[in-house]
Amino acid sequence: MQQVRVVKQNQMNNYAQRLKNNSRSLRRKSTPQEIKLWAHLKSRNFSGLKFRRQHIIDKYIVDFICLEKKLIIELDGCQHKREKDTKYDAKRNEYLKNLGFTVLRFWNNEVDSNLSGVILKIEEKIKE
Repeated sequence: MQQVRVVKQNQMNNYAQRLKNNSRSLRRKSTPQEIKLWAHLKSRNFSGLKFRRQHIIDKYIVDFICLEKKLIIELDGCQHKREKDTKYDAKRNEYLKNLGFTVLRFWNNEVDSNLSGVILKIEEKIKE
């Protein structure tokens, strides 16, 4: 019995380490849209709130999060239009909402063409 617990604990530790490594990799390989939005969110520049990027929540990594406001911001590229990815995103959103988070999703092209509109929507959600 003790050996089974040790094996399961090792598997969990390996999984957590893979998630952590993946999160770091995503931060190093940020998309241009993530870089643009991060410039506005980082260093408490946005309403004095602390945002994190590529943050781990249980089994998921979210693009941006403000833990104080329980707000998650996701930027989506064209791959999120595929049916399997749409279903995955819906399941993921539901899970995060059940944890008490609000999830805002924006398309990458929204950040490119209307960054001020994206920022305005985030500000509105924070003030709710």
